[in-house]
Amino acid sequence: MLEIRDLGLQDYQSTWQAMQQFTQNRGAETADEIWITEHPAVYTLGLNGKREHLLDTGDIPVVSSDRGGQVTYHGHGQLVVYTLLDIKRLNLGVRQLVTILEQAMISTLARYNINAVARADAPGVYVDGKKIGSIGLRIKKNCSYHGLSLNNNMDLRPFDRINTCGYPGLEVTQLADLGMTVDNAELAAHIIEAINTALST
Repeated sequence: MLEIRDLGLQDYQSTWQAMQQFTQNRGAETADEIWITEHPAVYTLGLNGKREHLLDTGDIPVVSSDRGGQVTYHGHGQLVVYTLLDIKRLNLGVRQLVTILEQAMISTLARYNINAVARADAPGVYVDGKKIGSIGLRIKKNCSYHGLSLNNNMDLRPFDRINTCGYPGLEVTQLADLGMTVDNAELAAHIIEAINTALST
């Protein structure tokens, strides 16, 4: 059973701490959860994150997180979906989970006639070479937390002030720039449906 929690706009740091606490306290019978949220402007550095990729953060806070991956930006108008899953119980490997999250974004974007692809060399989802969706995960006690972010309708300029995901010159895009006006709730429903379907098969 997958429990869905819509958190609305939430501070990154407190949400991350809540995910850690949930994962630490969960037991063999604890239901898996998906959290839907947005964050106020923040840069997050993954465990492999190098500060040299923070070019000019200005007044946007930087949080060193325990997810995998490099540096990224979260801001209002970006959909964030956190997957708190017992991957051992689901018989999933980390790579399989990454693929499920990538495919959930790809199939959701296809509903809006946006052709997106995953890349073997750089996890995430891309449209015409520009990144539209990111993935960062942490596995603890055979359980995952963190998840995906999908650029919907946001100010993309803060991405110009970092080497997104550690790649200098990597451009980003979003649904709004591809001619789509969709609210985050609708996007989240499609993504969760795709994740649920993948986990049920």
